[in-house]
Amino acid sequence: MSALTRFAHSRAAWFTLTITALFLELAALYFQYAMKLDPCVMCIYQRVAVVGIFTAGIIGILGYHLRLARIAAVLIWATSAAWGLKLAVELVDMQTNPSPFATCNFLPEFPSWLPLHEWLPSVFMPTGMCTDIPWQMFGITMSEWMVISFAIYIIALLIFVIPSLKATKKR
Repeated sequence: MSALTRFAHSRAAWFTLTITALFLELAALYFQYAMKLDPCVMCIYQRVAVVGIFTAGIIGILGYHLRLARIAAVLIWATSAAWGLKLAVELVDMQTNPSPFATCNFLPEFPSWLPLHEWLPSVFMPTGMCTDIPWQMFGITMSEWMVISFAIYIIALLIFVIPSLKATKKR
């Protein structure tokens, strides 16, 4: 078993995933409450995607030694990262090509059994507009940074999964 495969199957790998997702969530709350930047509905959906990645990390930390737990965590990670990347790309498009015909909703459309914006409005209630670009760093907007972040999560997932698949084939 290679060092990369051993790391991919370790608690440390899942801890790293969890900490990075937690950092993104804390950064979002910092932007919202300390910098007074209002999140749009697409930003809120991206927060949910990051919560999914965080959840995958927690499942991985708790069940890193169990194949079924790792599979569940990888599936949640993959789904959340892909969905987050899709949302971030859509938001970048809305911001770079604003159109009165392509706007986002004012309220999130969560399932009726999971109304996050009602349960925890301080985190999941949008108050901004999707076409606003309230912050940039190095000429890169927040939504573009999220494209980069979700792409890194997908690349990390591939680095994580490919050695695991090779290790499984050798058995």
